[in-house]
Amino acid sequence: MHATLPLLKQTDFPAIQRQSLTTLQVNLGYRCNQSCLHCHVNAGPTRKEQMRRETVDQVLQFLHHHRLPTVDITGGAPELNAHFRYLVEQARAAGARVMDRCNLTILSEPGQEDLADFLARHEVEVVASLPCYLAENVDGQRGSGVYERSIQGLQALNACGYGQPGSALVLNLVYNPTGPFLPPPQAQLEADYKRELSKQGVVFNRLLTLTNMPIARFGSTLISKKQFASYLHLLKHAHQETNLGQVMCRNMISVDWQGFVYDCDFNQMLGLPLPWSARPRPRLADLLERELSGNPIAVADHCYGCTAGQGSSCGGALDSEASL
Repeated sequence: MHATLPLLKQTDFPAIQRQSLTTLQVNLGYRCNQSCLHCHVNAGPTRKEQMRRETVDQVLQFLHHHRLPTVDITGGAPELNAHFRYLVEQARAAGARVMDRCNLTILSEPGQEDLADFLARHEVEVVASLPCYLAENVDGQRGSGVYERSIQGLQALNACGYGQPGSALVLNLVYNPTGPFLPPPQAQLEADYKRELSKQGVVFNRLLTLTNMPIARFGSTLISKKQFASYLHLLKHAHQETNLGQVMCRNMISVDWQGFVYDCDFNQMLGLPLPWSARPRPRLADLLERELSGNPIAVADHCYGCTAGQGSSCGGALDSEASL
């Protein structure tokens, strides 16, 4: 696989600083039941990295100490970690909003048949990845049969009350482009998703559009196809200064499966250290008593992926009115 960091480090991306911390994003490991082209963590069935119970307890200690309102659980397929349900239960007991970044097919994996019920019982917000509402596009990016299993997963969540009118159970979908281009306007695409998925009886709350990052598996593919430079030019050309105030790294930190801390999930995959830390890679436990606001954020050229056009974050577009 081609390394992308050497092509991104020399950057003119604007300097940005942290604001108050509101979200702890926890990567429980890189093991996944899928291997997707756009995956920025190179997750897959053969990956072995998984967060241990003692590190999960450090996450919970940090959560309690800082009284953070949101825990964003990701992977890989985070549900494959043996301590996923323990983390959910304890974080919810602490009063935190818990988000599960779910690939939908995990709901039909052996041993996960009760997962939808578990998530509903603990009122977990499901953020489900579905790169298109067309079967051929989903299967082309994720493998044969993934679309059908994804629809079955959505139907299982709907049956538990997710996405239903008047329900407190939130089901948001995530769109990633299938190639080296920016997502279309989020509101317009959401209407298309709702129209097409309703034909299969599927309902959901919101669609979140995410820009593909030129790192890891997707970045390596761009290099192989000699499209890396043109895609980076696209991101830079579409940069919107107004998106800088809303980028997710201002209010979030990312914790990897070993407990090491980064400014965001993308920096985690690139191995970009916190620029202000005395340690090359501080662990979450090292930051228990630290005030993080005001510190600089590590940036490189991939950061243009978050500010291009309508912007992109874990919560979808930053500016729904921006033109692409």
